[in-house]
Amino acid sequence: MNDWTEWHGAYDDPESPLSQRLLAVQQQIRLALDRTAPGQVRLLSLCAGQGRDVLPVLASHPRGADVTGRLVELDPDLCAAARSAAPASVDVVEGDAGTTAACGGAVPADVLLLCGIFGNIPDEDIARTIAAVPALLVAGGTVVWTRSTRVPDVTPRLRSWFSDAGVAETAFVAAPRPGWAVGAGVLRARSIPLDRDRRLFSFVEA
Repeated sequence: MNDWTEWHGAYDDPESPLSQRLLAVQQQIRLALDRTAPGQVRLLSLCAGQGRDVLPVLASHPRGADVTGRLVELDPDLCAAARSAAPASVDVVEGDAGTTAACGGAVPADVLLLCGIFGNIPDEDIARTIAAVPALLVAGGTVVWTRSTRVPDVTPRLRSWFSDAGVAETAFVAAPRPGWAVGAGVLRARSIPLDRDRRLFSFVEA
């Protein structure tokens, strides 16, 4: 069983692949905020961990004060760390991010983060989650996601699934050798109603 608090310790090493991936995710969040229309911005992060991808960006970005959001994380220690750093406008919810029930009241979002998920769930769960993006995002909203490119590299299929869901890719950044990858895209399809009682994914414990 994974110790997720220990896993997050790699963020403290600036040379680690996890830290490098984090910088790429943060850049895509900044670009997503740059794209949003004036006014309130709604953000949803599933399996948010300590919020290290979102919270530093909100603290420094000119649109950070416009963001209301929800970070969903199952691990209580990670939730506590996120709450200690989150502004009042961002709720940290301790719960199962793999269910649509965790999204109720927080969607459709302008910015959706699906980071640290796709490498820990079966392919059929990845496909189901991507297909649900139009119910989680507003039209014109941005989704940011991560997945390893290690063999077997399934990122080409993921990128195709996002396209099928109506998401136009805006970025795909990968480490020089097989390792981490960060993708982002804008929903060009219409947003659809959320099924509030549906399981999207379940983690497979290593």
